[in-house]
Amino acid sequence: MDTLLASITVSVTELKRNYANILKEMENTPVAVLNHNRPEAYLLSADYYEMLIARMEDLEDAKLVRERASGPFVDVALNAL
Repeated sequence: MDTLLASITVSVTELKRNYANILKEMENTPVAVLNHNRPEAYLLSADYYEMLIARMEDLEDAKLVRERASGPFVDVALNAL
């Protein structure tokens, strides 16, 4: 069985019939779209998607900081800047 990564699920048919209502009810929670009782896609609000992208960028930045923390470093005098 496939793992569902959302607490709300809808069928493809239900999504076609009630798209506007589903968007209103989902708020900032992902919705798993099921096709034959298997996850076919995930529906995300724009706010939730933007939050996920921002979080991924933060994680990528943190990874770079960890990778570069041990050097090599370049010595530069402040008055040379």
